Amino acid sequence: MNLVSIIAKPEITITKNPFLVSSPLLFFSNKTKSKTSIPRVLSSSMSYNKELAAAKKAVSLAARLCQKMQKAILQSDVQSKSDKSPVTVADYGSQALVSYALQRELPSELFSLVAEEDSEDLLKDGGQETLERITKLVNDILATDGSYSDSTLSTEDIVKAIDCGKSEGGSRGRHWVLDPIDGTKGFLRGDQYAIALALLDEGTVVLGVLACPNLPLPSIAGGSQHSLPGEVGCLFFSVVGGGTYMQPLDSSSAVKVQVNATDNPEEASLFESYEAAHSMHDLSSSIVKKLGVKAPPVRIDSQAKYGALSRGDGVIYLRFPHKGYREKIWDHAAGCIVVSAGGLVTDVAGNPLDFSRGRYLDLDTGIIVTNQKLMPLLLKAVRESIEEKASSL
Repeated sequence: MNLVSIIAKPEITITKNPFLVSSPLLFFSNKTKSKTSIPRVLSSSMSYNKELAAAKKAVSLAARLCQKMQKAILQSDVQSKSDKSPVTVADYGSQALVSYALQRELPSELFSLVAEEDSEDLLKDGGQETLERITKLVNDILATDGSYSDSTLSTEDIVKAIDCGKSEGGSRGRHWVLDPIDGTKGFLRGDQYAIALALLDEGTVVLGVLACPNLPLPSIAGGSQHSLPGEVGCLFFSVVGGGTYMQPLDSSSAVKVQVNATDNPEEASLFESYEAAHSMHDLSSSIVKKLGVKAPPVRIDSQAKYGALSRGDGVIYLRFPHKGYREKIWDHAAGCIVVSAGGLVTDVAGNPLDFSRGRYLDLDTGIIVTNQKLMPLLLKAVRESIEEKASSL
């Protein structure tokens, strides 16, 4: 059964870069719809070097902000959105930083950002104090880094930087896709979370950067998500046709990584969501039993699972949200390309994920990830398990 039956035709909104001038910053509030153009065929030889450098810079800054906040998180930092998931000062600050840094690093480009947060709650009664804290936090990170010493951001600047993320994306032009903190509950628990940034070009993910501040640098294949101080914090990045690399968050020394290529299900291990509300663990259990997987599942938050898979810590990732849930593109765009070096990401029908249809993914039932050798067996086990579950209701 297709969980998403209706997808509205996306409206593509491009924002002129508001950070083209030095202090005081001047914002341009006008947003224009992009002109219709003939879609072009992307070549794997296309260079995204400057975009990759900008993305790594932006995500690294956001990771520093999140690390700082996680150490000193206060109860007042947590608000409640309409969907009851927690939103933190770090969530808003991370989005503002990435938005600002991308526009400063790529000043000549039209800017379109599809992101999770907006400033609506911050502008309500009682939100001013939180907004001021976000502004101070962002400015502190920028001052420490020293890259943009020509200006200090105001609360209005922060609101506009956050709200640059209201683009609907789509199949035309370029769109950045951001989850400022993927795995907010993990972040609040002190566990795994990720800052996930991807670039869409004509509806295709061509670049991804994934910061996992709490993911150990050594493998977590044995199930341990904790490591010694100094051995934690990973940055994964990938460009279409160029493979995937990993480096420590505090270093520029990168190594090439690749997914585990085993073709023996008994040697495989499973990653799944930590929160039972995010995925049907009983269905995953049925699937791995059919495959003959012997290792117990490793449950961790966020797209850190994609990062761990990309370097071979595990072999399979299963995500089966409960009925009615709509997958957002920012929850998978960066992770999808990061595992592309030997890995496949599909829905239950075996279709690749389509990021060209706006802010949501239109897919069949769930998301499955593994290497190219195991995918046929995994798809078969998934379909059989879903059919058995349906017949037992």
